[in-house]
Amino acid sequence: MSHPWVLRAASILFVLALWEWAGNAGINIAFPSCTETLAAFWEMLVDGTFAEAYAETAGPLIVGVLLTAVGGVLAGLVMGLSPRAEWLGLPMFIVLQASPSAAIVPLITFIYGIGFTAKVFAVVLLSAPVIVLNSYRGIANTPRSLLEMSNAFLASRWQRIWKVVIPAGSGLIFAGLRLGLAQGFTGAVLAELIITPTGVGDLITFYRSSADYPQMFAAILSIILVASISVTLLQNLERRLFRPELRAV
Repeated sequence: MSHPWVLRAASILFVLALWEWAGNAGINIAFPSCTETLAAFWEMLVDGTFAEAYAETAGPLIVGVLLTAVGGVLAGLVMGLSPRAEWLGLPMFIVLQASPSAAIVPLITFIYGIGFTAKVFAVVLLSAPVIVLNSYRGIANTPRSLLEMSNAFLASRWQRIWKVVIPAGSGLIFAGLRLGLAQGFTGAVLAELIITPTGVGDLITFYRSSADYPQMFAAILSIILVASISVTLLQNLERRLFRPELRAV
């Protein structure tokens, strides 16, 4: 019983059993049981509802995360290498990370309207701080011994960056990309709930307005599953790519 997978499975089963009991206890008419939610989930999976919704959500999510991955890693690299860039950029991203996202996302509509661009910007807004800050920490915390070794071998500045600094910070950079994907997914769903009713966010809004609560909870459950599976796959990839000392804590 000490195997991690056994404990995780037992924990999930306990939560599902508690959910089933609460749903059948009649706590609230808007709270369906686990079996009703799973039945609705299977129905929406088979009839293509989820496929159509996630195809709509995936567009701005992919574009936003790609833009932030490239720009965020470059920004973190510059901030980690330049004290002036650090002084200018670090406070801005710390403030963005601490700001309540649900309050910021509606402001996007005043600038970009309610179209595709607004949803991409919402993804960028939520994923950028974690990607930039992790990249910055990975670059700024390069072990001094490695930098001294590169100086001893007369490495140029660019050789030091490409062959020492970036490899040393690659674990934290990848962790930032992993967490940035999760935050970007949150931004995409928030944009669909607050800005424009499309994709998986529209499923929640539609089923809530029509009082189809099993379908609404099934849509929410699908978001949890997609996010959990994505992050788990990236964590496993991180373990394969990086040695333990390079991984983020």
